[in-house]
Amino acid sequence: MPRIPRQYGPLIYGVIQSGITTAVATGIATFSAVGVNSTALLGWGLTWIAAWITMLPVVAVIAPVIQRLVLALTMPAE
Repeated sequence: MPRIPRQYGPLIYGVIQSGITTAVATGIATFSAVGVNSTALLGWGLTWIAAWITMLPVVAVIAPVIQRLVLALTMPAE
């Protein structure tokens, strides 16, 4: 299996993290609002894709800012 160069690690992390987070959040919102059935499953899938497409650029842009903020607010272990 071909591997992606390590320099793209933060972007790959953002793709995976935003996909999982949006899947869980849209699933909770969808199924708690309308219950679990085949119509809700289709609606959740479409909503999840829309949320993921929306959040991916946000995560890709914001994640490096958050990483720098965390480094500024914390100190190395001694």
